[in-house]
Amino acid sequence: MQERKCIIVAAGEQRVTQIPAAGGDLVIAVDGGLDYCALLGLEPDLVLGDFDSAGKEQLARIARWEREDPRRVVRLKPEKDDTDTLAAIRLALERGYTSFALYGATGGRLEHTIANIQCLLFLKRHGAAGYMTDGMGKIFVMEDEELCFPASIKGYLSLFSLGKEALGVNIRGMKYELDNARITNDFPIGISNEFIGQEALVSVGCGQLLGIMSAGN
Repeated sequence: MQERKCIIVAAGEQRVTQIPAAGGDLVIAVDGGLDYCALLGLEPDLVLGDFDSAGKEQLARIARWEREDPRRVVRLKPEKDDTDTLAAIRLALERGYTSFALYGATGGRLEHTIANIQCLLFLKRHGAAGYMTDGMGKIFVMEDEELCFPASIKGYLSLFSLGKEALGVNIRGMKYELDNARITNDFPIGISNEFIGQEALVSVGCGQLLGIMSAGN
């Protein structure tokens, strides 16, 4: 049985032409992400936010849903501790979702991208996993774990320590390999590694790594 996934569509940069959603998936449009859903023909199950970045047409849709199907709308106060994206993540975790895909979570103001990266680590700490994508690449977080990549993947993988240091880092099957290495947050040794057409493995024994996959030239 295919795992149910929570798809969160935020209001950052977006280059995808479609967002695949299967039966059982939960689609949450976060604030101005409702505009992206409309452009892509994706009908969200929920729309959530303080709606400071939603367009005029989408604000009218939200008002209509609040009248006709208020359970589809979660209106947040502008002054709050959680970002809109983190509020959406909490809601989906409460509903039992453990697999997340975040679209439109990069670009725009840099602090929003950093906040969304922290949300990926929040997911990891709450027994879930997720990634961010804008259609050009993928961003994920690792903590004390191992990931395998199929030989079909092309492009680059950069790894950065999210904490002071990440220990026991191994990279196999890529252009630049590491063996039981120490990666710190003040030296970008993990930038721009390359997939080389064979199965690859990345592991970290202790610590957190930020992984950024990007397309090749």
